[in-house]
Amino acid sequence: MIKVQIRQNESLEAALRRFKRQCNQSGLFLMMKEKAHFEKPAEERRRLAIERSRVVKRAERMRRIQRY
Repeated sequence: MIKVQIRQNESLEAALRRFKRQCNQSGLFLMMKEKAHFEKPAEERRRLAIERSRVVKRAERMRRIQRY
């Protein structure tokens, strides 16, 4: 559970921005978006495979950059 206490002389808008930032960093919005609709098991496997391949490609790209 995410809690944000308003600091002394802090506006409500600033506290709300901090709350939204903490929600984004914790992955709460992403989790809510994923759970909003039912996803078939085959669709979930396909999505996870695409995410894994994206991570592998990025790691390879970073490794190539570090070599030079």
